[in-house]
Amino acid sequence: MKHLLKKEKNYSYIEVGEGKPIIVLHGLMGGLSNFDAVLHYFGNKGYKVIIPELPIYTMSLLKTNVKSFAKYLHDFIAFKGLDDVILLGNSLGGHIGLYHTKLYPEKVKALVITGSSGLYESAMGGGYTKRGDYEVIKKKAQEVFYDPAIATKEIVDEVYKTVNDRNKLIKTLAIAKSAIRHNMAKDLPKMSLPVCIIWGKNDNVTPPEVAEEFNQLLPDSDLFWIDKCGHAAMMEHPDEFNSILDKWLTDRKL
Repeated sequence: MKHLLKKEKNYSYIEVGEGKPIIVLHGLMGGLSNFDAVLHYFGNKGYKVIIPELPIYTMSLLKTNVKSFAKYLHDFIAFKGLDDVILLGNSLGGHIGLYHTKLYPEKVKALVITGSSGLYESAMGGGYTKRGDYEVIKKKAQEVFYDPAIATKEIVDEVYKTVNDRNKLIKTLAIAKSAIRHNMAKDLPKMSLPVCIIWGKNDNVTPPEVAEEFNQLLPDSDLFWIDKCGHAAMMEHPDEFNSILDKWLTDRKL
């Protein structure tokens, strides 16, 4: 499904639907298309779903960190004139959503995290020493999913291209270090907003105990498991992911 990328000011984003705003935050090597099912489903359900392209590889190296991305998100929300947003983040996107909520709690109505970094340091950036070896990169891309077939040639090619771009690799490693520095363990107990945690039972990148720790530390969270599912639940089990989230939003009157 190809959606039109809107380009305004310094922002590129996809926007579908009308209603309460859900802002979707992609991960380190996750394309906007990873959220096609979320976009289509909630865009027809009374929500305005917006996926901004995060400036992961376009910020200066000094600003390539979780805090800068959270500030970028804040500026984007102000640019769009939005209030009471629901943030939905996968992997690094979840971490950015959490950090944004720490800095600007008044803007966020609820959070949805899936395979989020923020507690578990080795969630990103590791194991790219053999980046010239296509087969090694392919195996790493497949390990993100429970079903390796989800890692299509297109996805593997994109990861291979990213880790073999020296500038992008340096920034990937900078982000991984920044994720460690911006560990959220002390901040989570202060976040009183409703949080929906949707996690793959077979996530190798951020294992199930990470989800349990998020659930313990966040005062008002609900944890849902998806079986036979890796790090990107919204891609591997889109229908189940949407149905869990839809019911949660309804139950929470969001």
